[in-house]
Amino acid sequence: MTPSASTPSGNLGEFLRSRRAALDPEQADVISWGRRRRVPGLRREEVAQLAGVSVAYYTRLEQGQARNASTEVLLALARALQLTPTEVEHLLDLAKPSQLRPAPRTRPERPHPRALAMLEAISGQPAVLLGRRNDALAWTRTGHALLAPHLPFDSTADPATRPSMPRLLFLDPRVRDSYVDWKTEASTNVAYLRRISGKYLDDTRLAELVGELSMKDPEFSSLWASGRVGECVGGTKRFRHPLVGELSMEFQIWLQADSPDHRLEVYTPSDQMSADAMTLLETLTHDEGLGGRPPTAENANGTASARTPSEYRRN
Repeated sequence: MTPSASTPSGNLGEFLRSRRAALDPEQADVISWGRRRRVPGLRREEVAQLAGVSVAYYTRLEQGQARNASTEVLLALARALQLTPTEVEHLLDLAKPSQLRPAPRTRPERPHPRALAMLEAISGQPAVLLGRRNDALAWTRTGHALLAPHLPFDSTADPATRPSMPRLLFLDPRVRDSYVDWKTEASTNVAYLRRISGKYLDDTRLAELVGELSMKDPEFSSLWASGRVGECVGGTKRFRHPLVGELSMEFQIWLQADSPDHRLEVYTPSDQMSADAMTLLETLTHDEGLGGRPPTAENANGTASARTPSEYRRN
């Protein structure tokens, strides 16, 4: 059974155990009275006391034997465990009855025409449209050249060849080596996948992705087992690019109202050296045809200048 394919109640217990182990007793104002701790974090009875529930009930929650915990109890546990807002959201997702969770989608994800139009409007900037599982659904020419220049530009158009950014990050040495701070990038990606796994517990493709990476990469397995949940909406990434060397890029993630699971990640250079490197990369992309032609909805005269949204939908 893969880590994300366990029962909903098992996922809830797993998350509670991970957050209990991660909380320092001093930070939680728990007094040990000289008792020696054999494991890090809080004891079950300490969490139960802080949350105002019985030890027996909390133990059943961790063991996956108690279902349909009330929102009041869950929020009390969230306060006791000092969860972040993202972690609270994840806790509530895991405890949500199955009939209230979004139904899994079996059809391949499709980029919305408005998202493609946005990519076309910012075609001069590095950008990538990410799907629910962090698949690259579409990208600009410079986005492709920055993130995965060794892959065909139009690989995003076909679900069968669509790049999985988590797989590239953990299993492709070229992509792995391109991040100066790979550990931070890896941790952020796993924390996001953990968050999404709580919203779509029945997503078999996500379960397969987590299972595959857990089997093939011990660092992914360790990060997944930590139980960390997170969402990153912006920051700085430093790249070690094979063509233009090191560069620092600010990034911002924009949510897509028409497709809530899809996110547009846009990059801008952090400094002049990085701006010069991106100018060089754009020139190389244009001259050597690294990126091919960017995706677009339709050009002004109504003929397709690259792949149209209807072509994406037909795949």
